[in-house]
Amino acid sequence: MARVKALVLTGYGTNCEQESAHAARQSGADEADIAYFSDISSGHVRMENYNFLIFPGGFLDGDDLGSAQAAALRWRFAKTASGELVLDQLRAFFEAGGIILGICNGFQLLVKLGLLPALDGKYFERQVSLSNNDSARFEDRWVTLGVNPKCPCVFTKGIESLYLPVRHGEGKIVPLDQATLDKVEANNLVALRYIDPASGQPTQQYPLNPNGSPNAIAGLTDPTGRILGLMPHPEAYNHPCNHPGWTRGETSALGLTLLEAGVRYLRAL
Repeated sequence: MARVKALVLTGYGTNCEQESAHAARQSGADEADIAYFSDISSGHVRMENYNFLIFPGGFLDGDDLGSAQAAALRWRFAKTASGELVLDQLRAFFEAGGIILGICNGFQLLVKLGLLPALDGKYFERQVSLSNNDSARFEDRWVTLGVNPKCPCVFTKGIESLYLPVRHGEGKIVPLDQATLDKVEANNLVALRYIDPASGQPTQQYPLNPNGSPNAIAGLTDPTGRILGLMPHPEAYNHPCNHPGWTRGETSALGLTLLEAGVRYLRAL
């Protein structure tokens, strides 16, 4: 049974690293360390020593130039003290079988790095982006999510729906073109959608769909299913009392179920 060693990456404005590491431990990870980007670039921490990477939420570089845009350039061109490209270390981590979870700002970073949706296996080639919400405002509310049962994502296996908080200003999926969006759908790379809780169907209606993302897309995976990026915050719903209706006796599956599925996948390797 494989040990699960999670690494939560932070720095430059990320602010959800502590709760993300806590969620990983609650979900069964044997270790959940927090490292700054500078720890990676300096060589003090190496991704190869872990099998679960978490890119948590926050406001990387204050969202200047657009959400995670500056961070994506940092990841793409930074080198370690030995001259190794940090991006090559990330590539090697993934090729060795590791899993990656990007939450909110972390999702924005993954799409701008080109790790999602990676159509045709073209990793590190940007195919979609995330832009301003249709509401032109920061959205801080809870949403209902439906899981695509045909999606290969390891994080969503055995889950039908979730109720999670969102807190973002740039959560709308913007594909390169309509053909790209069609191909994402054809390959079942949409892992999660915003749904109407009354009908259980995907919705474009605001605020059930808080950003106007086409096809109600809330989360994407890659062809292997080992990368998940989503705008809602699963780590923020880590105890029943976090539910906004808890005092009225309302509850639902914790957001930790996504991380638990990832842990189970690694344990089975």
